Amino acid sequence: MSILSFIGQIFEPAAKLVDDLHTSGEEKLALKAKLLEIQTGVITKSIELEKASLEARSSIIMAETQSDSWLTKSWRPILMLSLAASVLAYWFGLTPTDPATGLSTIPLELANRMFSLVQIGVGGYVASRGAEKIVPKIVEAMKAKEKI
Repeated sequence: MSILSFIGQIFEPAAKLVDDLHTSGEEKLALKAKLLEIQTGVITKSIELEKASLEARSSIIMAETQSDSWLTKSWRPILMLSLAASVLAYWFGLTPTDPATGLSTIPLELANRMFSLVQIGVGGYVASRGAEKIVPKIVEAMKAKEKI
């Protein structure tokens, strides 16, 4: 569930309560407008917090990649390769099995979660590599446009 739908669900009972009030239409509209204003404020604050969180994560990753330590630079790729190898081993039946049932000792839910992490890691890598190649070209084009 996204944070926006969660916030909407929080304010939904209050909006229904306003509808059930025995008051004039104008007063109901004024109350609904105030409720919508509060809901918009909450959504804005939650988006600002999410933005700050993403910026903090980004700065951590940038600091890791610019580090002089080989281990600091490489721990994320090593983790992704390990998870990918584990998922592939699971898919090809190379994981330890229970002798009584013949089933893998790694639960399917855990394998699915590892695969999700691999997807996120590969997606982030592809996006960062794409940006790494595209951004310099955009900057060059913008500089060339300024010279014209």
